[in-house]
Amino acid sequence: MTANGSDSKKQRLDESPPSRVLHIRKLPNEVSETEVIALGLPFGKVTNILMLKGKNQAFLELGTEEAAITMVNYYTAVTPQVRNTSVFIQYSNHKELKTDSALNQRAQAVLQAVSAVQDGSSPSSDPGVLDLAPPPSPVLRIIIDNMFYPVTLDVLQQIFSKFGTVMKIITFTKNNQFQALLQFSDPVNAQQAKLSLDGQNIYNSCCTLRIDFSKLVNLNVKYNNDKSRDYTRPDLPTGDGEATNKDHSLLGKYTSVLIYLHHIHSLHGVHNTLVSHMVTPQSLFTLFGVYGDVQRVKILYNKKDSALIQLSDGNQAQLAMSHLNGQKVFGKVMRVTLSKHQTVALPREGLDDQLLTRDFSGSPLHRFKKPGSKNFQNIFPPSATLHLSNEDLRLLFSNSGGTVKAFKFFQDRKMALIQMTSVEEAIQGLMDLHNYDMGGNHHLKVSFSKSTI
Repeated sequence: MTANGSDSKKQRLDESPPSRVLHIRKLPNEVSETEVIALGLPFGKVTNILMLKGKNQAFLELGTEEAAITMVNYYTAVTPQVRNTSVFIQYSNHKELKTDSALNQRAQAVLQAVSAVQDGSSPSSDPGVLDLAPPPSPVLRIIIDNMFYPVTLDVLQQIFSKFGTVMKIITFTKNNQFQALLQFSDPVNAQQAKLSLDGQNIYNSCCTLRIDFSKLVNLNVKYNNDKSRDYTRPDLPTGDGEATNKDHSLLGKYTSVLIYLHHIHSLHGVHNTLVSHMVTPQSLFTLFGVYGDVQRVKILYNKKDSALIQLSDGNQAQLAMSHLNGQKVFGKVMRVTLSKHQTVALPREGLDDQLLTRDFSGSPLHRFKKPGSKNFQNIFPPSATLHLSNEDLRLLFSNSGGTVKAFKFFQDRKMALIQMTSVEEAIQGLMDLHNYDMGGNHHLKVSFSKSTI
């Protein structure tokens, strides 16, 4: 049974019966004993280690076969990573590790230090070998880098509770970064979590954990809500008069949440002969309006490939971010993250001669203003197929810079599906043509479709 991955050795490795000795392959260069041991720490006592650095491999011996089975089963579902590199873990044919203590001196010193930490005593090994002194605090300070997707308090609790009982969490934003303080019931659990999770990504290629011990030894939590939680005190108020546990999203009950875009476009994008294809507040209003009621849009004066977009509430902001982050617009990848700003400030009269800021709060084009609107049921990720709610011509979309691959009217001919050759072309068509004036007081309505033609 292999824990992960598939390669030419898989069939042979699948035949190995369970053993408390695990074979770890494809380790990155210069990996330390500490990093390998950290893979096994959450599952029980690590009793021996043998590093084969020339082969980028290692053998790890756990205290019991049950611990090894638990570790292999866990890493079957979750790909183990060391220094952002996926590694491969499977049972070894060896039932125990017999290592030459003279040749394996450093590894033994590391093991001794780890054992001391797990036992709660002071390590007797040379402290210069490894920074594994008894943990100073049960409280960890967590910083999340590259936060392209929202990380909630509940997500943190789920990840860190693997290493012990999480008692309290406080989240906050500092220096434009999402941070958290997390308290375990035991400092040893905090040490194990730090060893295993520091530098790991919560999601694929983003949301990187940076973990240190906090100088605090106890957290004082006043409210149980989306920003803080004391799991030992479920009776705490939420701080806003509402019932506890109603809404634990990162954005909570903010009425104004912003999305920050990176690298929307080069000024003329790939269509350098089509000046009209510069991103404008109106086009961003149209695109993000698929996922929420955009209140204000501001393209940054000194960084015109970035913009701030204010939506009606936090759920709409999360929805827009999860659907639009990573999509291509005018030849550039769009990055969408939460902004520290709560509202987009309007410029003083006469100071916005480039019309970079627009207030859309009174727009009649908001899709979600009416409670129970059917638009809530028609929210889909960007797709190459667009849903049109008015009769239109294929020519319109061909003229928007894309190629129409397929077109189909609904039976009543009031609505249609149109399929472009790519999602990027469909995004462009929606931005250009949603609410297009068809004459006679008829306007084209465009949404992404879950269907294909």
